[in-house]
Amino acid sequence: MNHWRRLNGEKITQNLSDTVESYILREKDLGNRLKLCIGTDSRVRGEWVEYATVIVFLREKKGGFMLINNYRVKQYMTLKERMITEVGRSVEIAYSIHPLLDKYDVELEVHADINTDPSFRSNEALREAMGYILSMGFVFKAKPDAFASSCCADKMVN
Repeated sequence: MNHWRRLNGEKITQNLSDTVESYILREKDLGNRLKLCIGTDSRVRGEWVEYATVIVFLREKKGGFMLINNYRVKQYMTLKERMITEVGRSVEIAYSIHPLLDKYDVELEVHADINTDPSFRSNEALREAMGYILSMGFVFKAKPDAFASSCCADKMVN
């Protein structure tokens, strides 16, 4: 569950905090202003739930890059439970690196793959997810603004 990689498949060998700090320092040395967006998406495959969590490093007006973590669990969950589990994973990662973001004045958003439109089933988890993320002190984004989870992580789910 702690195996992170870059988009090109290169495995991250140091711990996540050290990796994030090295990227922040590199980008600051290059004169780039950063914002990090964290999101998780999942897919059910038989009796397994496969997850992808991403940390997207956005350079202001200069593109970005991301780190990816995939894992899977053998467990039955309702859609709402899965949505809250995704949010929990994103909050867990955000919480683990937020001291670095405060130290280097880097913005952070936690993205939830939950639709704000009540006609979609995922909307039933919106209030709980938003409350959880905001209560932890993080900026919350949901669809259609939650690209880290709904686009980036979505493409990385095995």
